[in-house]
Amino acid sequence: MLIDSHCHLDFEQLAADLPGVLARAEAAGVTGMVTIGTRVERFATIRAIAEANEQVWCTVGTHPHNAHEELHVLTKDLIGLSEHPRCVGIGEAGLDYFYDNAPREAQATGLRRHIAAARSTGLPLVIHSRSADEDMANILKDEAEKGVFPFVLHCFTAGRELARTGLELGGYLSFSGIITFRNAEEIRAVAREVPADRYLVETDAPYLAPIPHRGADNEPAFVRHTAEKLADVRGLSLEALAAETTANFGRLFSKTGVGA
Repeated sequence: MLIDSHCHLDFEQLAADLPGVLARAEAAGVTGMVTIGTRVERFATIRAIAEANEQVWCTVGTHPHNAHEELHVLTKDLIGLSEHPRCVGIGEAGLDYFYDNAPREAQATGLRRHIAAARSTGLPLVIHSRSADEDMANILKDEAEKGVFPFVLHCFTAGRELARTGLELGGYLSFSGIITFRNAEEIRAVAREVPADRYLVETDAPYLAPIPHRGADNEPAFVRHTAEKLADVRGLSLEALAAETTANFGRLFSKTGVGA
């Protein structure tokens, strides 16, 4: 049993054939998935997907690319929306200095509001971090001093220092199809060292399709390829890796009831 801990079923590439996407996932042994919020103003759309499909859960949040467009969204708003029974996490929020689509101050403000919501609700924060290792580590450490909060560094592509900081603060790392790419040895090295109880698998579909589908639209069924590569990296059978990542998912995303 595999669970895709991060995908975007509301994005056009997947929404256009959602029944097919879900059927192919089931055929590949993917029994659950989380469709991740990127704009609070679109929460009703992803909530409806989760309501209509028992194998799908959702989160609520504002992607750092959109942070400046949703500065009116306060922590209390995130908390209120997260009370929906199919909403199992906060985010994704974070820092993206690679594209810098939003002012960095707005990204940091949004991230701290999402952290506060995760701390208040106990729901995990899904963190997007790209080319912002130092600032992300500093914010995580600063916020942890105010009180612990659960989180996952999704689609992990950062360096060892951010991995170490995240793990020391109780966070999880999630690995995407990037781990199958030829030039991803540094990420594979981190994945090799992560404790067995602190890692997840994901697609980030419709992006980052793993080999052998690189260049195509990604979908939850393809998380199997990521899991197979990660199992090889960690010296495990696919079955053992599926058991570990599913148990980890259930522990972090406890509202799903997986493994309960």
